[in-house]
Amino acid sequence: MDLKLNKRTIALRLIGGAIALWGLLSILGVLIKRFLTTGGVGTWDHGVELWFVAHRTGSLNTLTSYVDHLANTSSVIPLTIVIALILRWRLGRWHESWVILTVMIGEVSVFLVVTLTVHRPRPSVAQLDQSPPTSSYPSGHTAAAMALYGCIALLLIWIYGRSWKTVVLAFFLFCIPIVVALSRLYRGMHYPTDVIAGGLGGGIWLWIVIATFLPMREKMARGEKSSGAIK
Repeated sequence: MDLKLNKRTIALRLIGGAIALWGLLSILGVLIKRFLTTGGVGTWDHGVELWFVAHRTGSLNTLTSYVDHLANTSSVIPLTIVIALILRWRLGRWHESWVILTVMIGEVSVFLVVTLTVHRPRPSVAQLDQSPPTSSYPSGHTAAAMALYGCIALLLIWIYGRSWKTVVLAFFLFCIPIVVALSRLYRGMHYPTDVIAGGLGGGIWLWIVIATFLPMREKMARGEKSSGAIK
């Protein structure tokens, strides 16, 4: 009964959190699209894009194309699956694997629904990538990078503790979403407000999942200590 109750509670928290996050990002997107594009925010949004376009070089074009691969769909999905399988193999349980799978499935789902709600056009500058069918808001690459690499960083600390090695590695993992966001701006695929919203969405969803699953893991750890065996 307790297990069924825990599963029901987890499902309700995740579904409720996803709906709330969709609402928050959608409201922000509608406000930006309808009311802020002609004011100071819109001027700043477009000005930043023009600055990046003016500072493009051949080397940076190549570098940012590689950076984009860190968070595109063809990289994120296989990496998520591989990490989930490694966690299952190393830890002998599915709990941590379900954490990263839930993070990424939820992030993609919320992102897609928000893009269908807001429909923001991409920046009116020369773009270095082919535009996918999704809208400019929010940045899916930034959201995926924040969710995936942030989750890996937290799982490292969660599993192996706060040693200097895990903290340093976690720091570099948390830098990846920032680099990805800058790359998306450089390549003309998003406005600054798009990548900010993407990072915000990915970060909030990551927090929701971790806050939901962490109490379960603590209970598991206490049970393992009391029984003297790892289940």
